[in-house]
Amino acid sequence: MNTRKPLAIEALNLTKSYGENKVLDGIDITVPEGSIFSLLGPNGAGKTTTVNILTTLIPSGSGDAFVGGRHIDKEADEVRKLIGVTGQFAAVDTLLTGRENLQLMGRLHHLGKAETRRRAEELLERFDLMEAAKRAPSTYSGGMKRRLDIAMCLMGDPKIIFLDEPTTGLDPAGRRTVWSIIRRLVKGGTTIFLTTQYLEEADELADKIAVLDGGKIVAEGTPEQLKRLVPGGHVTLRLHRADQLDRTVGALEATGSDPDQLTVQVPSDGSVHSLRKILDALDREEIEVDEFTVHTPDLDDVFLSLTGQTTAD
Repeated sequence: MNTRKPLAIEALNLTKSYGENKVLDGIDITVPEGSIFSLLGPNGAGKTTTVNILTTLIPSGSGDAFVGGRHIDKEADEVRKLIGVTGQFAAVDTLLTGRENLQLMGRLHHLGKAETRRRAEELLERFDLMEAAKRAPSTYSGGMKRRLDIAMCLMGDPKIIFLDEPTTGLDPAGRRTVWSIIRRLVKGGTTIFLTTQYLEEADELADKIAVLDGGKIVAEGTPEQLKRLVPGGHVTLRLHRADQLDRTVGALEATGSDPDQLTVQVPSDGSVHSLRKILDALDREEIEVDEFTVHTPDLDDVFLSLTGQTTAD
């Protein structure tokens, strides 16, 4: 029986050029319903261009894309009814109050007066903005503005939400609040397409990550799968007995050791098979170990390896 979830977003050989500058060079994307997909890449890689195409804001050069089963070019109006979009900067009207911003979105979605009021009050409560509802967003903190922006995005009850660097400029506490909101949305069945400059954010949230560089997707997978692409993973063993150090280095083909600390480094990708092989060798050689630590590359290592840049760049 096929248990694969239907696709909320699908892009096939998507391209986009501006004159001689090819921003997207034939990318493929698949995002199952009710999941979080994160698009990573250095500045200028084409992340925002991809979002703008999938949300019908700009046309693609060639290729096809479907959002909620609707073709982004042939059924653009239907796509817009299914999605919500937030950008890097909160798109709130600072002359209106928080409540009025939500009510304006309700009118834009052609909701009735009663439904607009109901949804606005529900979202103010849900996003902990009730006390600030009568104030202009110009008095809000960055985190409050971002929460209001996401709440406005939800007024139309979208099934698919595009978040283009939603936590840019927020402090760590504000960022984690937005993460909590995103997790709750997905738990309720919403699909999230996330672009971010924070690798920790992608690692924390994403079910699947695609790394975009030079207009192409250069790697794709879960955070753990991507980390295994990069060499440098190892296991550190702290031995119980100094007289077993040399034997351990030979038996496990260790790449380094510290006699003072009684530690040995053994290459490993962190997989179950790799760890079992090390444990079997320790048992066979009757080597006593006090401590066993697995070190795997993080997404910063992956990003640097694949793009030649750090996220700070």
